[in-house]
Amino acid sequence: MQTFHLPDVGEGLTEAEIVAWRVKPGDDLGINDVVADIETAKSVVELPSPYAGVVGELLVAEGDTVDVGTAIITIADAGADPSDDGAPDAAGASADDGPADAPAAEEGGGSVLVGYGSGGEASTRRRRKKQENAPAQAVGVLAKPPVRKLARDLGVDLADVRATGSVGEVTRDDVLRHAEQASVFRNISTPEWPAVREEKIPVEPVAAAEPVLSPPGRIESIPVKGVRKATATGMVKSAYTAPHVSVWTDVDASRTMEYVKRLKASPDFADVKISPLLIVARAVIWAVQRTPTINAAWVEEEDGAKIHVRHYVNLGIAAATPRGLLVPNIKDAQDLSMRDLAKALERLTITARDGRTTPEDQRDGTITITNIGVFGMDAGTPIINPGEAGIVAMGAIRQKPWVVDGEVRPRWVTTVSGSFDHRIIDGDKISRFIADIASVLEEPALLLD
Repeated sequence: MQTFHLPDVGEGLTEAEIVAWRVKPGDDLGINDVVADIETAKSVVELPSPYAGVVGELLVAEGDTVDVGTAIITIADAGADPSDDGAPDAAGASADDGPADAPAAEEGGGSVLVGYGSGGEASTRRRRKKQENAPAQAVGVLAKPPVRKLARDLGVDLADVRATGSVGEVTRDDVLRHAEQASVFRNISTPEWPAVREEKIPVEPVAAAEPVLSPPGRIESIPVKGVRKATATGMVKSAYTAPHVSVWTDVDASRTMEYVKRLKASPDFADVKISPLLIVARAVIWAVQRTPTINAAWVEEEDGAKIHVRHYVNLGIAAATPRGLLVPNIKDAQDLSMRDLAKALERLTITARDGRTTPEDQRDGTITITNIGVFGMDAGTPIINPGEAGIVAMGAIRQKPWVVDGEVRPRWVTTVSGSFDHRIIDGDKISRFIADIASVLEEPALLLD
């Protein structure tokens, strides 16, 4: 009997949540077959098995968060009784000796799951390919891991959801539609007040991710882990390390709205989603080129602090997802054409919405845009993403009275705001940067420079 411990999957992992098991006791298992979906601080990833055999016992429940090195599953030799505890038989052999072709793996904490060897690889390749191309099945229901996670977050039982997917799987829209109709909600964004009036925070760690309520209660306690824990840690570090300064200005964005309308009508952009965010992204890249220190980072080195100015733009877009706030970035955005930038923004949005954003997507950002306008907000003072020196907030674009040539006219008006690390950037450069973005929104033809 082999015991598989939670490994470090290669991103400095210290703990992870078991989002969903892909196997059950008695299942046949090949080397590299996926046993579970785990959620780290940055992404949901598949966890492959380093052993071949028969699934014995699942030692951790779905929803539990455990440390690296924790035993999570037992795997018996093929043909062995999975309930066998591994005691020596009459010949003195133990099931823990493992199959002859199984690779050696450390069972101590902190081991990295790498190098499964060639044994068993060919025999499991076809099965893995099938798993990768088909939605995962849980309790008789076909659904991809991000969809199952969304259902769990919304309190939806997948068995009750009518599936509309092409192969009979439950889709994200199916879950949202069911949740919208469920009696516990009036709608997704405005849940009813709980019947209980008071909540008591338990002394023992919470096993599941669901809110914990103790009647009578008015306060709801949600365990802080995964993306929320990583976000909180990063934001506290940023807020109390980098001295923030924020500025903002109102902008007549009427010509930007006309430009967006023309792009939508252009055959060259027929298959791409176009929005004002595309123009804002292009404006930020243009403004960075004119004020490069906006795109810098403060780095503590052995011989003292340094300012690293990046002469490239990995443009981060803050995304509100079912898993929390993520900031994937578009690598080398300065090299992209308007069409390629539009496609990159579309891919980023779809990937984040579907819960497929990877840790690599979020690494090495240089400056971030947060589009608070989609929530109806006009301006804000956002916290800088760690490792960067500035973040731009784009407000809602609304028709407002605006003075043009001495006359009051209805115009499309927005507010551009931002926060910056005052250790790196002085007020004049901050103001120039925001003014440059505003200038492009007022006259997109500046992008032809």
